[in-house]
Amino acid sequence: MVLQLLIAAVVGIGLGIFLQKGRFCFVHAFRDLFAFKDSRVTKGVLAATTITMLFWSIAYELGHYQKFWTPGWGLTGLIGGFIFGVGMTYAGGCASGTLYRAGQGYLHFWLTLVSMGIGYTVFTLLFPTLQTVYFDPLTFGEGLSLFTVSPVPAPMLALLVTVGVVLVYSTVVGREQRNGTVDQTVATDGGRRTSATVAGFQSLVHGTRQYVRGFTEIDNWVAASKRPWNPITAALGITVLAALWFTQVSIVGVTGPEARWTGYLLKQAGLDSGSYTYWGSVLFKGEGVNITVDMIMITAVIIGAFIAAYWSGDFSIRVPKRRRIPNAVGGGLLMGAGSRLAPGCNIGNIYSGLAELSIHSFIATIGIVAGVYVMTHWIYRDIGCAV
Repeated sequence: MVLQLLIAAVVGIGLGIFLQKGRFCFVHAFRDLFAFKDSRVTKGVLAATTITMLFWSIAYELGHYQKFWTPGWGLTGLIGGFIFGVGMTYAGGCASGTLYRAGQGYLHFWLTLVSMGIGYTVFTLLFPTLQTVYFDPLTFGEGLSLFTVSPVPAPMLALLVTVGVVLVYSTVVGREQRNGTVDQTVATDGGRRTSATVAGFQSLVHGTRQYVRGFTEIDNWVAASKRPWNPITAALGITVLAALWFTQVSIVGVTGPEARWTGYLLKQAGLDSGSYTYWGSVLFKGEGVNITVDMIMITAVIIGAFIAAYWSGDFSIRVPKRRRIPNAVGGGLLMGAGSRLAPGCNIGNIYSGLAELSIHSFIATIGIVAGVYVMTHWIYRDIGCAV
């Protein structure tokens, strides 16, 4: 137990540092892509998920893992994911982005966390009814990971998926080059245009070389550590920590532990939260409403983000503008409720769920991205979006 608490502290603080330094937020990843065609953070999310999948597949094949998180699949993932996607876009921060910005001193995101807690509580009160009218009729099958049912060894399956991701990514980038949206010098070969996939792959290799070369050009590492980091650097750091967490505890999740924190804090306030089915039987599995190791981990994320922000001079107490309070409250409520209705948030589904090839998370990811897309277009309805 002591070792797990130590790992929780190390992983949580490390995640907080990488999230804050890389400004690694899924709202930025998708909203900025849809609104401005800015894919900087999107590439980081793609890299983190894909590389994590490779590491986890090897750990699973060798038996060095604790467990997968695989809820039953159905329309619950699509509906709940959509509500969560709308909520995180309206709030301005995803589940992980809310944590690191809270550590950075944004009171807006502390208010979002409180509102998410209210969302978890409302869901818990309605859970017995939702079980009958929502989860049972809209859940079509048992949850599973493709790693556990595929005849192909997990690392080989992960490698095949990675090759597919690289081909799709290269094709998309290559087509953008043909449209003249980026530098076309790498898209030509002796005056002849190469295929979109080849051109995109050349661009990927070129960008990777530039990224690696960037480290050799750093002459002041202390100053560099205080500047914002490339999202790819954050992605690599998150991957290493997620691999450690996967082998010792579980997959990385945020809103599940947050919902447990809500039940635990209400218990400290005098409420018999363990008597409620969702807290007592589902989240705490009948073992009593007590602090769990993943609750420690997500708390350490805030501490890690604070350390990184303080070191960089980014920390300050920031009071939200009055016009932004509805975003924090409304977005938080939708995130709390949506993450339970799915179930799972952006970290549980888009990051961890896709990395473990969960059927449920493929569906929930579609719902989350659709929610971000719709909400982004509503927010930018006056000026329009690029996608």
